[in-house]
Amino acid sequence: MKTTSMLKHHFSAAAFAAATALFLPLSAAVLMPVSVAAAAALPDFTDLVDKVGPAVVNIRTTERSKTGVPQGVPGAPPGADDEEMQEFFRRFFGQPAPRQQQPQQPNPRGRRPGPQQDEQVPRGVGSGFIISADGYVLTNAHVVEGADEVFVTLTDKREFKAKLIGSDRRTDVAVVKIDGTNLPRLNMGDSSKLRVGEWVIAIGSPFGLENTVTAGIVSAISRDTGDYLPLIQTDVAVNPGNSGGPLINMRGEVVGINSQIYSRSGGYMGISFAVPIDEAMRVSEQLKTTGRVVRGRIGVQIGEVTKDVAESLGLPRAQGALVARVEPGSPAEKAGVE
Repeated sequence: MKTTSMLKHHFSAAAFAAATALFLPLSAAVLMPVSVAAAAALPDFTDLVDKVGPAVVNIRTTERSKTGVPQGVPGAPPGADDEEMQEFFRRFFGQPAPRQQQPQQPNPRGRRPGPQQDEQVPRGVGSGFIISADGYVLTNAHVVEGADEVFVTLTDKREFKAKLIGSDRRTDVAVVKIDGTNLPRLNMGDSSKLRVGEWVIAIGSPFGLENTVTAGIVSAISRDTGDYLPLIQTDVAVNPGNSGGPLINMRGEVVGINSQIYSRSGGYMGISFAVPIDEAMRVSEQLKTTGRVVRGRIGVQIGEVTKDVAESLGLPRAQGALVARVEPGSPAEKAGVE
């Protein structure tokens, strides 16, 4: 019995060893192509960044300040309340708000202070990208709003003093111009062809760190955030200073301008928004031509077609737009819209 038991034990061990010898290479042979395929499926952004990186610029702005005059947050509207300040920071300028300066106190002898002098103080840091070889640069309107001077720095460390051609607060698009020739530029894509889940990258200067690259996917298209323009939503890491930088697809084409973030802390929380490049280019062409944007006006107040509204009107689905009000004397009223 003992011998038989030992033989069975040795047989079982031998059989197990043989089986192991047979199955291990097979497992390795099966798993290896899967791992290689999975690695091959991951996107490689290196060539893309080498191609488009030189056309992305850093933008810093300054404003004139009189010494001895209390200063608020640079670029914020005068007398802005807490709610307005939250909106101001939502459209991130790229650097913390400086401490307010205290009013200049009279000297001990009661003499009035001397003449106040103008000085240039840093206002903010943002991003932009070159759209033409002769130096036109696209950025966000809120990056340059209220600035007295705009400076553009290229990746090769060349710095230019830029001229503001025009800005449009409604779409948050601005065009500035630098004097240069044969400058690197980016190609424009078609934002209407974006698909949810598509890989995209952002390049900009978060917290002043120039030419920082982050990647992610398109989370939603035509996202209504309460602004006038439906935006592209992504999960690309965007932080203060990325504002005005390009959102780029895997073909190296600009599909949006990084403009806003949703945040409870002031930093990246996985949701960022970009202005569709199709709309941005339409605005930029008008800014380059006339320095401002002219829009048509219908003269109606639009409301949402909710489920209750659709049922009351006998509509099969809750879609479309509801004309809630027609302005007296408007083009809509003259055309017979009710």
